[in-house]
Amino acid sequence: MRQLTFDLDVLRTFITGVDMGNFAKAADRLGRSTSAVSAQLKKLEQQTGIPIFQKAGRGLVLTDAGETMLAYARRLIDLNDEAASAVHGIELEGWVRLGLQEDFGETLLPNILGQFARAHPKVRIEARVARNAELVDRVTSGKLDLALAWNTSAPPQNSQRVLDVPMCWVGSSSQNEVWELSSGEPLPLAALEAPCLLRTAATAALDKAGIPWRLAFISPSLGGLWAATAAGLGVTIRTPIGLPKSVRPIGREINGLPALPMLGLDLHRADAEPAPVTAKLAAIILQALQDILPADAKAA
Repeated sequence: MRQLTFDLDVLRTFITGVDMGNFAKAADRLGRSTSAVSAQLKKLEQQTGIPIFQKAGRGLVLTDAGETMLAYARRLIDLNDEAASAVHGIELEGWVRLGLQEDFGETLLPNILGQFARAHPKVRIEARVARNAELVDRVTSGKLDLALAWNTSAPPQNSQRVLDVPMCWVGSSSQNEVWELSSGEPLPLAALEAPCLLRTAATAALDKAGIPWRLAFISPSLGGLWAATAAGLGVTIRTPIGLPKSVRPIGREINGLPALPMLGLDLHRADAEPAPVTAKLAAIILQALQDILPADAKAA
């Protein structure tokens, strides 16, 4: 079998188009014409010798081969970009202070730290996993250089909306549902201590739907919230990101729970023109997010 050498530029276009859900938008993002993007995708299908797209109504969706190609394309581009950073940024020195919302502590932080350390071994990262309000306060006061946090009504000045993530009701993976609308009982809620954006969204949605509720468990940390939810003490609200195996999203149509809004995810910077080490770390964060996001997340 003839060995294939994929064009990384074509793979980058392929990934961008899939992530944005529209190859016309991808053309704008990449600074190319729509016809040029179409030619690149045709080239990719010719190289593979297998269709990677199929029609679905007026649009296109990935075939099984396309899904496989996408996974490998992401790995190839990640490795290419990491190599470029390592070669051109090897002399970067200093330190950068990063803050992450609790949901990303286990799912995103190890990947970020490992990738950045390999590319920039002379740079020291100081990482902090904390609640949303604390992260925003630390960026505003200059105690953090970067923070990935949920959108607030008054975000810091140098904030970038990364994407919108769906919120969902979450219950125990191992126990029967603790509540049904037909029961007439208040919904038991497991929640983080106030202030909490998701707790506020949950109670607002329930009040709007006329569904009674009660706080069955309050925790200062996400770990405590997962433990209570897994034990069946109550239903909670989070996003699909970072859910442990002990809990699972609940279909609202089964339990009579109301629909929930999307939640904005922002990357906050302490400075409008960050230092090179901070800018490099921000780029790695944005790329790493693509590997853990749910399918219904929307790019900003």
